[in-house]
Amino acid sequence: MTLGFFISNVVRPLRFFLAVQIFLIFIAPAAFGAAADSRAEWEKTVSAAKAEGRLTLYAAVAYEAIFSEFEKKYPEIKVVYVSGRGAPDILPRLLSEQRAAKYLGDLFLAGPTAGFRLHEAGALVPMRPALILPEVVDKSKWWERKLPFVDKEDQYIFAMNGLFRVEAVYNNKLVDPKELKSYWDLLNPKWKGKIVVYRQPLSQLKFYYHHPDLGPEFLKRLFSEMEVTPSGDMRQIANWLAVGKFPLAIASPVSDIMVAEKQGLPIGIFQPDHFKEGVNMTTASGSAALLKNAPHPNAAKLALNWLLSREGQIVFQKNYAIAAGAADSRRVDIPKDDVRSEYRRRDGVKYLDMERHEFVDPKPITDLMKKFLPSREK
Repeated sequence: MTLGFFISNVVRPLRFFLAVQIFLIFIAPAAFGAAADSRAEWEKTVSAAKAEGRLTLYAAVAYEAIFSEFEKKYPEIKVVYVSGRGAPDILPRLLSEQRAAKYLGDLFLAGPTAGFRLHEAGALVPMRPALILPEVVDKSKWWERKLPFVDKEDQYIFAMNGLFRVEAVYNNKLVDPKELKSYWDLLNPKWKGKIVVYRQPLSQLKFYYHHPDLGPEFLKRLFSEMEVTPSGDMRQIANWLAVGKFPLAIASPVSDIMVAEKQGLPIGIFQPDHFKEGVNMTTASGSAALLKNAPHPNAAKLALNWLLSREGQIVFQKNYAIAAGAADSRRVDIPKDDVRSEYRRRDGVKYLDMERHEFVDPKPITDLMKKFLPSREK
């Protein structure tokens, strides 16, 4: 018997056999035990939530349609909504109640910026201990193989979806989009005096400021060299584009622009994959947080796990896409048919998540705007 024959036919099979035995003896029981523990905890939570019989959501309006499906699945639990157009309606009330030690809400479902305000006020509790379902904590089910918390502690504010729009638009009779491959191309002297910028430190300006290939220098040059015109009126910007007063607009939310485009006006919207620097990704009202001293803690835990489950995210994505026009859930194991093709995440596109805690503070951008951007509006 040769040494090679002995290794191939005796040693290697024996090594494999021993590895299988080690798995069966030491690893498998632990894995099966953990699964059994999570099932037991889940069943206990469901039972306790039904006994509580109530769930109070401080949420954007879109969540009423989403949680109507939750009520169908758990009819023993009545869902009560404290809703509004979004965080501006909900946040002041919630902060006031928390300061008065009135703990009426279970879950907060709105924008992460408001979530950061609640976190600063001590109104949230860590979410990770409440995540029970194995499919929810399985990182492989989520974009970039991580649970998409956006707070510094990585456990308070969960961003469920990704909205990305370039927020740069143009008059398609005056601009050939092929001329603009990089944001730096906006500094071409031919565009001097021909760019209007939306005067708000929104996600797109933050994107420019924090992008490693753009940064403060890009904004300084844009504001100081290009004679850009600021405006705080999106309808005005849309009209200016349509009549050709300005061929380009940047940092502009595209909702009004999309209306003008659908009306047949000569307006084009750069697609998410157009610029080589990529695109900013936001969440709008698509984040979740657990409120401190929730009156129905088990119902809150049940609802949170359902919402982040495959079933819940399918419902969330479908309804949120209807409400917001584009909403790609950060779960990667669900169908994306409800999301317009141009707003689905795709390989080869760079996404900068602007909901991260390090990008929240608008002060650096507002300071730069005050210094370099003209105060007058036309």
